[in-house]
Amino acid sequence: MKRSATANWKGTGKEGKGTVSSDSGVLKDTQYSFSSRFESGIGTNPEELIAAAHAGCFTMKLSFVISGAGFTPDNLDTKATVTFENGAIPGIHLDVTASVPGLDAAKFAEFAEDAKANCPISKLLNTNITMDAKLV
Repeated sequence: MKRSATANWKGTGKEGKGTVSSDSGVLKDTQYSFSSRFESGIGTNPEELIAAAHAGCFTMKLSFVISGAGFTPDNLDTKATVTFENGAIPGIHLDVTASVPGLDAAKFAEFAEDAKANCPISKLLNTNITMDAKLV
């Protein structure tokens, strides 16, 4: 299986603008620019897209790990925060909150660490990944 997306950019790095699109159509000529990346302009940016991919991948992997142990999650919420400094991504922080009937906090922490280490996006990224995981 292969997935792809495209990007188009016109102009200089600071004054130009671009769009990103995905084969699924979820992103279709979605704008990005210097201001959406480095300021608070309208549009997306690569770091936001990485955060979304990581949050989605990690959360699905956590669901697989939990259900593989015989539990069924009622709800899993994850926020991934990408830190972008000096042209690099020194880290990503995952905040996960879960409701899983019958699961204790120690086992949940173990399952969350497993998912953090083994989701495909975590494996892809060459950065420090930290996490706060809370069972409610």
